[in-house]
Amino acid sequence: MIYKKVPSVLLSALRLACDNRFPFASAVSTEKENEVKSILQRMESDALAFRDEIERVYNKRCETPTLTECAGSNFNDCSSTYPNQQCMKADELVISTCGDGISCNGECFTKTKRTIQHTHEITCFLLALWDKTLSTVSIPTALADAPFDNPSDPEIIESACYSRLAEPYMINKYQVDEEYWAKYDVQPSWTYFGAHNGLFRQIPARHQVQCGQYDPRRRPWFVAASSGPKDVVLVIDISGSMMDYGRLALAKEAAITIVDTLTVADRVSVIAFSSNARQIGGYKTLIRATNDNKKSIIQAIRRLNANGATNFYDAFNTAFRALDQTIRSESTSGCNVAVLFMTDGQISEGPGSNEVIDLVNDRTQQLAADFNRKAIIFTFSLGFQADHEVTKSIACSTNGIWTPVDDLTGDLVTAMSSYYKLFALGLGEGGNEEFAAWVEPCKYALRCD
Repeated sequence: MIYKKVPSVLLSALRLACDNRFPFASAVSTEKENEVKSILQRMESDALAFRDEIERVYNKRCETPTLTECAGSNFNDCSSTYPNQQCMKADELVISTCGDGISCNGECFTKTKRTIQHTHEITCFLLALWDKTLSTVSIPTALADAPFDNPSDPEIIESACYSRLAEPYMINKYQVDEEYWAKYDVQPSWTYFGAHNGLFRQIPARHQVQCGQYDPRRRPWFVAASSGPKDVVLVIDISGSMMDYGRLALAKEAAITIVDTLTVADRVSVIAFSSNARQIGGYKTLIRATNDNKKSIIQAIRRLNANGATNFYDAFNTAFRALDQTIRSESTSGCNVAVLFMTDGQISEGPGSNEVIDLVNDRTQQLAADFNRKAIIFTFSLGFQADHEVTKSIACSTNGIWTPVDDLTGDLVTAMSSYYKLFALGLGEGGNEEFAAWVEPCKYALRCD
């Protein structure tokens, strides 16, 4: 759930907790701290209650009324209209293209009629409106392959139909939240649901800035809730052959997408290798995936250039050394470990395939024996020249996943950014039954993206 601003009570409690100049600070701080705890507990309880509602309506997905009442509907908000649209107030969420929140608010309809020839005014008109009386769904462009930008995939249509049953709950919750957060002078959060197939439902209903650009599966809040805390090591081939067919550009895009999905609960490292391997960014261990750290890593990824031979052994050795040092220094997430290895070639320098496979098996077994940590290796063979035998053997030996990606028709970004799905299995069972993920607050004008 995303809030427009941090409630002042949270900031006040943090300030008082660190301020010893006033004799009453301790008592006031304790009172505020308890209030903050109450707010946080409420937010977490709200998330779990919404989960229960989604599970309830999911169990109704096969009932005839669920499908017959919505199967012929429009499932794309970009071609939808909302019956109870209203202008956002100046103190509510405001779009930067609308200026100070005054020029559009209160004048939406007259301004649009008067300046309909100006594209920026039309954009301002659309984005400054929302409808708090219903929810809306959206899907990525790649899934909108039917008339009027609708999906043809029956599973996506089914997701739209069963999640629609949760709309009364979402509407009522938003109304209750408006009353609760009014005492803190804060707007209530948007409530939204992301399905595994890319469908997204939210309230209040509003149009996207760019139709089809938003994919919930690539956002930190979705990945965090789906996979839990994790240590992630990206190993990128930057040998000379990566210049062919734009492979390095694709590898960079995929790596950046993965880094973007991580949260403060995760740890991350990026290893670049050719004739030898190095951890980019000047780090020796995995680092916490804060927004600042992610920006630093992404900048380093963008600076990578292709050159040299292909040394699998040094790549994996460097990756496991970073993991070992991270765990020994107790800066690990303490949960899942994923190594994502991408290459477009075959071993041309360093020890051969048997030595590489032995190294990976030995180091994964060592992590399990010394630290009770299971490392899963995901390997990606890019292009027709890529090694298949070694990369497949490495993944299979660790119960990981090997994925071949074709130069012309493959989607490396989607393939690599789907690694977390393996961790989702069983996440909500046993001791994790009441698991709720927290992500770092984000700055945005429209939505957390």
